[in-house]
Amino acid sequence: MHDLQSGNSISAQALQFLILTAARTGEVIGASWAEIDLQARIWTIPANRMKAKRKHRVPLSSHAITLLDNLPTKEGWLFPSTYPGRHISNMAMLKYMRDKGYGIKGSRGPYVPHGFRSTFRDWCAEKTDFPRELAESALAHTLRNKVEAAYQRSDLLEKRRPLMQAWADYCCDKPSQ
Repeated sequence: MHDLQSGNSISAQALQFLILTAARTGEVIGASWAEIDLQARIWTIPANRMKAKRKHRVPLSSHAITLLDNLPTKEGWLFPSTYPGRHISNMAMLKYMRDKGYGIKGSRGPYVPHGFRSTFRDWCAEKTDFPRELAESALAHTLRNKVEAAYQRSDLLEKRRPLMQAWADYCCDKPSQ
């Protein structure tokens, strides 16, 4: 994250947003300002852009809000392409990482954008006391147990706020020496 914060390319900014929100690549590159409520600190991804075909609300950490505040435009796509009216490609963040030495054959490690979702999930389980349900909800995973799914109708948004802030603090704060 510290390397990303020093980069000002749209790909670096998109990758930061992906990490801070634990979102999928397609969700991030297709994000528009119409989905963002800065006042309520919520990003609402419509069902047609979600893998589970269900609307997903993402509580935005202070770090995510700062990133959004510093984006060059406040209309259209959050991460616009250099081609007018389009968003960045689904390869933009991966290319950015490859250019920095990451990727399947990267000298700095085999890391890819989607892997940050796994990192988030591992961090939740290993480093926090947040309930499993919050981590799964943050990742927009569906419950496999149909009975449990029938009764669990809340998206736990307010309970996920401290989780996402703790994740952002973990990612963005300087490591202790």
